[in-house]
Amino acid sequence: MLALHVLASGSSGNAAVIENTATGAGVLIDCGICKRDFLNRCDEAGFDPGRIQAMFVTHEHGDHVKGLGVVLRGLAKIGNVPPVFAAGACTANSSALAKVAEAFDVRELVAGPDAVEAAGMRIIPFATSHDAAASFGFRIEDAADGDAVGYLTDSGIVTAQAHAALRDVRILALESNHDPKMLAAGPYPYVIKQRIASNSGHLSNGQAAAELGTLVAESRAAGQRLPQTVVAMHVSQNNNDYSLARRSLEAALGDAGCYAETLCGYQARLTTAR
Repeated sequence: MLALHVLASGSSGNAAVIENTATGAGVLIDCGICKRDFLNRCDEAGFDPGRIQAMFVTHEHGDHVKGLGVVLRGLAKIGNVPPVFAAGACTANSSALAKVAEAFDVRELVAGPDAVEAAGMRIIPFATSHDAAASFGFRIEDAADGDAVGYLTDSGIVTAQAHAALRDVRILALESNHDPKMLAAGPYPYVIKQRIASNSGHLSNGQAAAELGTLVAESRAAGQRLPQTVVAMHVSQNNNDYSLARRSLEAALGDAGCYAETLCGYQARLTTAR
C-alpha cells in the first residue's frame, strides 16, 4: 500500500513523499524547503531519502522548487540521482529549475493519461488552474495492488482532468487554502486577494468541501472506493485556520455519509497518511 508523507505544506514551502510501503521506495512531489528540514522530516517519517526514485514538480513558484537543487546535490553525495519531471515552460520561467536542469536529469512533464513509472508506482499528471507557466496535480497508483493517492494543490478551480483523477482514491490530498471571510478582512493588498480568490489562484475551504462531497457521491454511485483519509493542503497561515479547514472537510464527509479520517498538512511539521 501507499503512504503520503507531507513534509511541508503552505506558502513558505512545500514537499511531499509518496512511499511504496512494500518496498520502502518513493517519489518526491515538490521541494520548496531547506535540506535540513527535508532530511529531518524524512527521518521522522521513517523514510530513507536515498530511496527516492523520481521527483515531480507541480509548478515553478519558489515555495515549490527553491530547495530542489540543494536537496538533489545532497542526494547525489549518497549516490542517488533521481530524475526530475517538470514542464519545460516551468523550467524556462524559473532560475532555480534552470540551474537544476544544467546539472541533473530533468525530463518533460505533460498532463494526460500516460503515466510515469517509478518506485513500483504509476504517477499520472493532470492539469490544474494556477497562475504559473504550467501546473499539475497527480494521481499515484500502486502498480501491484491498485492502491491510489490523489494530490491536488495550487488550483483556483478543480479542472475536469483533476476531478476525474481524484475519484476512486484511498488517500486524498486536497488544497483547502483560505477562508473567504478571513481573506477579505486580512492584511493582503487587494490585488493579491483577487489573485488568491481567482480561478487561477487557490481553492477555498468551501470549494474543497464541495469537491470532496461530489467526489464521494460520484465514487459511491460508480461502485468505486471512497477516501479513507483526506488531508487539507496548502492551508494559509494568514487567511485560514487549520481547524477551520479540517472542520469544513469533516462536514462535507458527514453530509455525504463518508466517515474518513481528516488531517492537515502543516507548514512546519510532518503529517503522514497511511
